[in-house]
Amino acid sequence: MESEQTQQQPPQGVDLPAPTAWPLFFALGVALVFAGLLSSAFVSIGGGLLMLVAAVGWWRQVLPAEHHEQVAVQPEAAPVTLAAVIPVEYIRAGRERHRLHIPTEIKPYSAGVRGGIVGAIAMAGVAMFFGLISQGSVWYPINLLAAAAIPNLATASVEELRQFSALGLILGTVIHGLTSILVGVLYAVMLPMFPRRAFWWAGVSAPILWSGLIATTLTLVNPALAARIDWRWFVASQLAFGLTGGYVIARAQDIYTRQNLPLAVRAGIEAPGVLPPGVENTPSGQ
Repeated sequence: MESEQTQQQPPQGVDLPAPTAWPLFFALGVALVFAGLLSSAFVSIGGGLLMLVAAVGWWRQVLPAEHHEQVAVQPEAAPVTLAAVIPVEYIRAGRERHRLHIPTEIKPYSAGVRGGIVGAIAMAGVAMFFGLISQGSVWYPINLLAAAAIPNLATASVEELRQFSALGLILGTVIHGLTSILVGVLYAVMLPMFPRRAFWWAGVSAPILWSGLIATTLTLVNPALAARIDWRWFVASQLAFGLTGGYVIARAQDIYTRQNLPLAVRAGIEAPGVLPPGVENTPSGQ
């Protein structure tokens, strides 16, 4: 009889996974690893060690035995009778009636390409001006950029970097152009995510942040090349790119982010016939 009564009694608690702070320490270690790229290698090493310790501690929460914590169960309350019936709006099947995209508007990819090209021209102008007044040659910054991929230019003397190099010009132009267009497209996608002062993020904050990242990374990867770069002028050229490219992108007309629209429409390209009947081919898709 006692066993039957015990079985009929509701459980006093429920076993849940025990709380642990190891995930927070693991996330802190990841943050320190990336923060070390902008400060010191010792910060990254410390972050890596913290990640290792946190991973072991987190793993031991599961093996060899899972840690649990019993949480008391509250008795079920009496059902509450609503005085009025609240109508429920059901999801209607069809175009975009069940999903919200954040951000709701972005810049067209074509605006990012235009901004990247304009920013690349402005950036090249600042770099060539630096080469002219500091080294007496506009080819110095171009050859220095190409030196990242050409070992001969990386070990060349200053006098050799001042001379014209067809290979350096071609390779430097390709690297500079492709990188600028890629960053311009990223700007077009990411800037609408900033609710306020997006232009200042693109023109000032982002160039300063990635300049610090490039300087720290290049110092570790290629110290000889990093020693040849005047980082004040490097930051100035990045700011020129961010201000001009960001301005062009910010002035572009917004388009709605719609997952079911074709890529041509999202890119701001006139493409008649790619939309369903009744939907105009406008930048907003409406």
